[in-house]
This record gives sequence, structure tokens and C-alpha cells, in this order.
Amino acid sequence: MDLDTVADELYGLRPEDFTAARQARAAAARKGGDRALAERIGRLRRPSLAAWASNLLVRRQPEDVEPLLRLGEALRQAHHDLDGAQLRDLSRRQHVLINALSRQARHLADQAGHPIGDDVQREIEAMLQTVLADPEAGREWATGRLVKPFGPTVGFPAASAGATARRTPPGRRPAPPPSAPRRADKAADERRRRLEKALREAEQAEAELRAGQDEAAEADRRTREAEERADALRRRVGELSEELRRIEEEQRQAGTAVREAREEARAAERRVREAGRRAKTAAARVERLNRTA
Repeated sequence: MDLDTVADELYGLRPEDFTAARQARAAAARKGGDRALAERIGRLRRPSLAAWASNLLVRRQPEDVEPLLRLGEALRQAHHDLDGAQLRDLSRRQHVLINALSRQARHLADQAGHPIGDDVQREIEAMLQTVLADPEAGREWATGRLVKPFGPTVGFPAASAGATARRTPPGRRPAPPPSAPRRADKAADERRRRLEKALREAEQAEAELRAGQDEAAEADRRTREAEERADALRRRVGELSEELRRIEEEQRQAGTAVREAREEARAAERRVREAGRRAKTAAARVERLNRTA
């Protein structure tokens, strides 16, 4: 038993199963005489629901890890190069991929018997955004052992630089070093303008992403509600169909009983008429005998 093996096992469990399993593994380590390992196992923290769902995504669909990490590298490079066209293209891919992965994480959590809500899905989306912006976060995410969502991301390099530029009071520019030539001033101004433009484009893409995510979440909610309603109606149709079959059978049996009762009534009428004829014949015979006597 070693810490990596135990951590891989524990962070693959559902959050509610984590603590009991951790205590069991720590106890086993102590029983085996490795108190240091037992203490290290005991310090492993139970993951939040969003971290667990993200770990589940990494573990169940490892083929999706590398595409997100590569997209993060491409986005960071595009921000560094101030490549507006590439930034727009990569931002669209970013929106599609993060939306798809967050929804898949939610689906996997549902399959694992631990459904998550919209708030947790948004936490997962924020984590994936951080993975794109921060290579260190990307490496940590890819281990499948996250304990909690990442802290606020610093953002992409160009965005940070652009934010710094925007904090300069309107109408003023940072003074260049006294020894800098005028050409360097123009180059710095041009770079600041490109940074600000890239920042605006990134902010617009981020706003579009958030709007798209909200629309997707709302559409997903409506889809689930419609599916639940359809399931309820299918069950009701099944119940009514079964009830209809039962009533039809009862109606058939009642029709048979009616026909049998009518047949019995006709037979009884025939017997009554026959008895009447016999009674009339007997009375006539008695009368003749009386006259003879």
C-alpha cells in the first residue's frame, strides 16, 4: 500500500463514501506498522461535489483530457501573440468544449447515482476555464484527484496585461524611460492598443460564453422537465390501457352473463307454458270424470 494508490482509490469514490474508506485505509496502514503513511492518508480531504464530478470526468473519459489541455496551450499562445482571429476561433471552440464537458460530467454524476444541479455544473465550468488559463491547474485537474474548485484564475496573459493598461487614468499614458527612443514609444503604444483590443475581444467572447452556457442550462432544464412529463404520461397511458383491458373483459363477461340469463328466462317461460298446458289438460280430465261419476 502507498499513498498514490490509496489516493487514486479514494478520489474515485462518491463523496459520501470517502470518509469511511479513508479511515479504513488509514487503519490498515497503522495495523501494518506504517504510522507515517496512516497520518498522510488521514490528511487526505474529502472532495467537494464539483471536484468529485470533475474527477469522475477525468477518470471515466481520459480521452477528453488532452484536447482541453491542448486548447489551453493554444489559447495562452494566442493571447501572448495578440492574434485576434485565432482568439475568436479558439474562444468558440472553448465555449463548445467546456459546455460539452460540463454537461458530460453532470451526466456521469447522474449515472453514478449522485445527481448534481445547475450551481455545481457552473462550478465545473469555472474549473475548466481555470484549466485553460493556468497550466498548473491543468496538470492538477488531469490527475483526477481534485479536492475543491480552483481559486479565482488570474486569466490569460494578454487579459492581465490589458487590465493593467486599462487602470491607467484616461488621457494619460505611462511615461517611457527617459532613455527610450520615440520609436519605442510608438511600439509600446501600438502594443497597448493591441492588448486592449484583444482584451475587449476576449471579454466579448467570455460574455457570449456565459450567455450560451445560461441558455444551454435553461434548455437542459426544460428538456429534463419535458422528459419527466413524457415519462409520467407514458406511465399513465400504460395504467389506463391496463384498466381499459380490464373493463373490456368485465364487459365481455357481463354480456355473456346477460345472454345466459336471457336464455334461462326463455327456457323458464317454455316450462311455464308447458306446465300450464298440462294443468289445463288435467283439469279437463277431472271435469269429465266428475260428469261420468
